[in-house]
Amino acid sequence: MMKTILVLNGPNLNMLGKREPGIYGGKTLADIEADCKTVGSELGLSVDFRQSNHEGTLIDWLHEADEKSLGVAFNAGAYTHTSIALHDAIRAISIPVIEVHVSNVHSREEFRHTSMIAPACKGVICGFGPHSYILALHALKNITQ
Repeated sequence: MMKTILVLNGPNLNMLGKREPGIYGGKTLADIEADCKTVGSELGLSVDFRQSNHEGTLIDWLHEADEKSLGVAFNAGAYTHTSIALHDAIRAISIPVIEVHVSNVHSREEFRHTSMIAPACKGVICGFGPHSYILALHALKNITQ
């Protein structure tokens, strides 16, 4: 299997850099992708970075990752708090998935305190801004090799 990590991003993450910079910072998703690819290369990993606002597409990509990737860093955005379908898709695959958030969801609105996908994930990283993605790459490298 190739040493590929899939980095998945859910709804509205394409708006990073514009959307609520006081919460999410000024980096765009393209900036985060570039950072992930640089760090991934340093770790000896290939990073496949994707974003969709559509739940079914994210599910399809999770299924695909089971055959093509070592693991998944997954920022499901608001679907984190609502999607049993994503929970089930994570449970259906055999590779580790790490839930990622730019903000500390536990210091925000109460509805963000519950994650539907966390019980299916290997771990959760939140609150470190865009560096949360980098921490997830390091964690996936450590648990898959």
